[in-house]
Amino acid sequence: MKKTAASLPFFLSGIYLELRELMVRLLQITLLFLLMLPGTVTTALELNGEWQQGGVIIGKVPQGTHVEYRGKKLQISAAGEFVIGLGRDAAAQASLVTIAHNGARKEHRFAVKQRTYKIQKVTGVPQQTVEPDPAQVERAKREAQMAADARKGDLPLTFFSQKFEWPLIGPVTGVYGSQRFYNGVPNSPHYGVDIAKPVGTLVKAPAGGVVTLVHPDMFFSGGTLIIDHGHGLLSTFIHLSEVLVKTGDAITQGQAIAKVGKTGRATGPHLDWRMNWFEERVDPQLLVAPMPAE
Repeated sequence: MKKTAASLPFFLSGIYLELRELMVRLLQITLLFLLMLPGTVTTALELNGEWQQGGVIIGKVPQGTHVEYRGKKLQISAAGEFVIGLGRDAAAQASLVTIAHNGARKEHRFAVKQRTYKIQKVTGVPQQTVEPDPAQVERAKREAQMAADARKGDLPLTFFSQKFEWPLIGPVTGVYGSQRFYNGVPNSPHYGVDIAKPVGTLVKAPAGGVVTLVHPDMFFSGGTLIIDHGHGLLSTFIHLSEVLVKTGDAITQGQAIAKVGKTGRATGPHLDWRMNWFEERVDPQLLVAPMPAE
């Protein structure tokens, strides 16, 4: 028969109640200890965006949680947000690690969608176009380093979490990932999205940020502008006829920032919008809605 405090002699009932309370406290302490053991804490992880080549993933974790991706500890905003970018040729598998406040680590694995890119072979191109002279090559290298330096920052901005908007509305004439072979020589893949509009058409900021580079005329890209949206995610706008902002300016979404041109090695007037997550080239079209009708 089950014993209760009421069924025991008076002098034992107090001892019974004390023992029962002690057992409850011990159980609570044991459960708390088990939750603090490495591997027993689960970290809530929210992800937005598709794991695919050229993709951008916006994540969120609880306060105090750290995130590592490819051995790098990512910057986490006050709201727990972070960003990851996948390159054009990202491997078929990716993983990230969350680290709880007590040091418990959990690996999260993802399949990365592989994409097929348009390849075009062009013959009969003047050889000096395919192989620029050494002076031009040296200039291009210096300018490429300037652009790379402008993308090295890890600014604590959170504009990366905004819903990106098209900087320009018009016909899309070039897409991310495509590649041309000139006279059998592979050219660098195209890392942006081209939008054809007349010279002088206003270009607007797709999201807020800070200007990290303005150059009036680079050899390949002509008028060039780079805006940092935070946590390593940046937009680059090239072939511009005019830049309306300066280095260090704080930019708001929708602000007029430049004008369409055909500068640098451009065959016609258009905007080439490119995006980076640090050194990884990502696809701008994956961050915006389908191009609206004009």
